[in-house]
Amino acid sequence: MFNHAPKEYDCPFCRVVKGHDLEAPYTKQSDVVYRDSWVTAFICARWWENNSGHVLIIPNQHVENLYDLPSALSTKIHDLERKVAIAFKYAYACDGTSSRQHNEPSGSQEVWHYHLHVFPRYREDDLYRSSHRMVPAEERLPYAEKLKAYFDDNLASFDLVPKEDVRAGTDRTN
Repeated sequence: MFNHAPKEYDCPFCRVVKGHDLEAPYTKQSDVVYRDSWVTAFICARWWENNSGHVLIIPNQHVENLYDLPSALSTKIHDLERKVAIAFKYAYACDGTSSRQHNEPSGSQEVWHYHLHVFPRYREDDLYRSSHRMVPAEERLPYAEKLKAYFDDNLASFDLVPKEDVRAGTDRTN
C-alpha cells in the first residue's frame, strides 16, 4: 500500500538480513548488533555529529513501509526498540534516546524497506538540526562491539537491565 520501490528493486536491507556486506561505506555484518528470526538491528553508517552509533531496526521480512507492516512484526520491532534504548543507556551512557521512522518520499524515506532509527541522545545535542556524514566500518565497530557485549550479557534472560546497576549502585535482580 502506498509503495514507491521500483519494480526490480534490489533491497539493501534484505541483503543485510541475508548476511551480505554492502559496498563501503554502507552496512557490514560487523555492524549487526542483534538478529533473531523476526528482526535485525545494526549500527547505521550515517551518523549525526553528536549522536554517534545510532541503530537501525529492520524486519527480516521485506516490508516497504509502516502501511504494510503487520501488527505482530511491529510488536517485535518495538520490543527491540526498547531493548536498544536500554542498551544505549548502559553501553553509551547517554542522557536519553529518540526514535524516528520515515514513510514515502515526502516523509524522507530513502530505502524502500521499513526501518526504525533509534538514537542515543545527549544534553543539547541538537540532533534534528545537526549535520550528518557517512562513517567507515572501522569507526562503527567499537559501537557495535559495545552493544553486542551488552546484548550477550543481558539477553539470555530477556532482562535487559543488568543485575548490577552500576550507575546507581543498586541490585536490580529483585
